[in-house]
Amino acid sequence: MTRAFLIVLDSVGIGGAPDADRYFNGDLPDTGANTVAHIAQAVGGLHLPYLDALGLGAAVALASEEDAPGLGTVPTGLWGAATEISRGKDTPSGHWELAGVPVPWDWHYFRDTDPAFPPELSRTVAEAAGTTGILGNCHAPGTAIIERLGAEHLRTGWPICYTSVDSVFQVAAHEEVFDLARLHNLCAAIAPRLHAMNVGRVIARPFTGDATRGFSRLPGRRDFAIAPPLPTLCDWVHDAGHSVHAVGKIGDIFSMQGIDDTVKGGDAALLEVLTAQIGKAADGSLTFANLVEFDSDFGHRRDPQGYAAALQRFDDWLGAALVQLCEGDMLLITADHGNDPTWPGTDHTRERVPVLIAGRGSGALGQVAMSDIAASVAAHLGVPAQGPGRSFL
Repeated sequence: MTRAFLIVLDSVGIGGAPDADRYFNGDLPDTGANTVAHIAQAVGGLHLPYLDALGLGAAVALASEEDAPGLGTVPTGLWGAATEISRGKDTPSGHWELAGVPVPWDWHYFRDTDPAFPPELSRTVAEAAGTTGILGNCHAPGTAIIERLGAEHLRTGWPICYTSVDSVFQVAAHEEVFDLARLHNLCAAIAPRLHAMNVGRVIARPFTGDATRGFSRLPGRRDFAIAPPLPTLCDWVHDAGHSVHAVGKIGDIFSMQGIDDTVKGGDAALLEVLTAQIGKAADGSLTFANLVEFDSDFGHRRDPQGYAAALQRFDDWLGAALVQLCEGDMLLITADHGNDPTWPGTDHTRERVPVLIAGRGSGALGQVAMSDIAASVAAHLGVPAQGPGRSFL
């Protein structure tokens, strides 16, 4: 049986990006950012025996020459560090390049001004929402802006619109003001306008609560992303007659191109889905998963302790999953960018990412390109690769 499981640990960077000095959190360049090493240093060491056995500690040292306390076991897996060439440090850039398609353009980013959006765009959004205006219109963390504007949103019915240093336009709405279908329809209606500006994603962010109890996000997030400009790994596998299963927000990131089915949910539920996929996925299939808890719950919130606990939960799952793999399976773990929770600011950090492989023997891959991952998964499945990457298998 030949199957591939490609798992993206959202934002689990390992430092060392050669162009980190060109990327910033506020006025501070990302030079020296290192998500895994700095978490390990902040919490007094990481205990991740299964990730480390596959080569996580070795990959950190290779990428950045930095010490990650608690890591450094001699690897029994196939391991390396991958470098991105796309100019963004964001979700679509990282995922598309992992899938063999580096981003060929510059994304549009909204400047951190007040207001952040041009008046004509704000009018377009309000008209699509059926309101006379929008709230927010600024850079903001998602949890902070619903606390600040949630009560006014309930009073006016105006959608809360905000952005960040990523190429995104986010719309938050309360379940009692906008039901989920209305929020999704609004985002779908405005997405073509934003995509024409090279804004990568329009993101629906439902929430609940009140001014007394506080506000909190709900499940039901949906990303309306620009479609990849060329066929990706998903298309290569699908066009060869094999099934492609998306887990997490992969379906949104790739606009469902080349994807047969998708399952969303919180990371705990998604790990159960991955366990089920290992038990039932067909020969020749690709299961492509994104686990975002690390990024959204702990990286952006600058919480190294929470991040470390999330890594531990994944490592516990990994230990059980590895023994369920069949002969011929390949499980590849990587990341799409960094989000160092010890770094100033709240945004992603430009870093290399780990490449950790079970099922293909052991050894050091060295420094590879992110697009080499797609070529290697394709080679494992016996599928022709169409991108710039080269297989390291």
